[in-house]
Amino acid sequence: KDLAKGLIALYAERQRRPGFAFSPDSPWQKEFEEAFDYEETDDQLRAIAEIKADMERSTPMDRLLCGDVGYGKTEVALRAAMKCILDGKQCAILVPTTVLARQHYQTAMRRFFGYPVEIALLSRYSTPGQKKDILKKTLAGSVDLLIGTHSLLQKSVVFKDLGLLIVDEEQRFGVTHKEKLKEMSKGVDVLT
Repeated sequence: KDLAKGLIALYAERQRRPGFAFSPDSPWQKEFEEAFDYEETDDQLRAIAEIKADMERSTPMDRLLCGDVGYGKTEVALRAAMKCILDGKQCAILVPTTVLARQHYQTAMRRFFGYPVEIALLSRYSTPGQKKDILKKTLAGSVDLLIGTHSLLQKSVVFKDLGLLIVDEEQRFGVTHKEKLKEMSKGVDVLT
């Protein structure tokens, strides 16, 4: 009951608190999207347009993206990440498993190849030295896109300017995790 009360208060605060209104698409955004190897489905195009419209509003976005495996949800999310990064904000992608974190990292490295985007992966396989370096760079703002598991929810993870939080497979996180997520993203756009 306490968690539910906290979440209700948090959602109310998110609605009252002004968020960041992202800029309209830039030429780099268009170039990034045109480099996609596949033809987008009508549903993908509609979801992308709706997410961008939400991101361009000054109210923090809270959007749920649903679709079957293999229908391009990751591409939709990466386009939102690019929009965020092009406006000088940081993006975080939270996933429930190390395997999925690694897959997203590899996909992001391929998709952002050739763009000045610093991507980091934080998981239980990161060495203490790697974690320390990633946390330092994230706090300094030199990591544009941080992909990770539950380790992103630790108090030691501090962003310089988080603009977008993407949560993959939200149903695999518990209520307590979700509360931590929302606390860390009060004025931040959230795409689940």
